[in-house]
Parts: sequence; C-alpha cells; structure tokens
Amino acid sequence: MRFAHTNIISANWRELANFYMNTFDCKLVPPVRRQSGEWLDQGTGLKNAQLEGVHLLLPGHGNYGPTLEIYQYRSIDEREAVRPNTRGFGHIAFEVDHVEHVLQTLIQNGGQAFGQITEKEVPGVGRITFVYARDPEGNLIELQSWK
Repeated sequence: MRFAHTNIISANWRELANFYMNTFDCKLVPPVRRQSGEWLDQGTGLKNAQLEGVHLLLPGHGNYGPTLEIYQYRSIDEREAVRPNTRGFGHIAFEVDHVEHVLQTLIQNGGQAFGQITEKEVPGVGRITFVYARDPEGNLIELQSWK
C-alpha cells in the first residue's frame, strides 16, 4: 500500500495548477484528464459528472512520489473557506528551507497570508518555524521549516 494523491476541486484548474507549479515547484504529470461517463457517475455518486484537470508531482519524493490532483467539475458546489479548526481535511503542508521567502513567493503568485510566522521549540523534535496561508482559491497551506 502507498499514498497516491490529494485532490483539490478548483474553480479554474489551470490557474491553480500554475500557482502550485510556480510556488512549490510541482511538476505536471501528463496527460490532462478529461473525464465523464457512466463510470464516473457511478464512482463519484454524481449524475452527469464531467471534470477536467491534472496531476502535479509533489516535490521531494522523486519521479514516482505522490501527486496533487487539481480537478474542475463542470458543476461545482461552493462552500465557505475552511478555517484551521474546521472538521475534516484541513490543509496541505510543504516543508521549506525559508518560510518567509516561500510565503512572499506564495503572495506574489496570488495567494495570501493567513497567520503569522511563528517559531516554537518542540522538545525532542527540534525547532519549527511555520505559518498558515491560502492559495488563490482559499485552500489552506502550511509552510514549515524544522531545524
């Protein structure tokens, strides 16, 4: 068994994929997926499901590591932005060398800061520097660095 991917449903998959490629050096894993049909309806539990999007190879795990799947359905249900304490999937985290630098890159690429850069000594583990931010569609991202 192995972890395969995490999925984000996007209002504009191309823009969001570019954000993750430009901010976190994710790599496109061809082909672009364009999926629909009875098989997709059965698997998703939706009627007339149609989606398009891509998989992005996440950094730091080689050429066969897990991916970030960014899909856009033809019909999307909206929801309010998730806060860090909302039940369910909360955020995606990236371990980076310099939290402040990556946060600035994230902001330049259309994301936004959510929390404040914070440092904390974790006994027996090390010193963490971290902050929460949001991608251009409001999904939470944690930036962290351990020393």
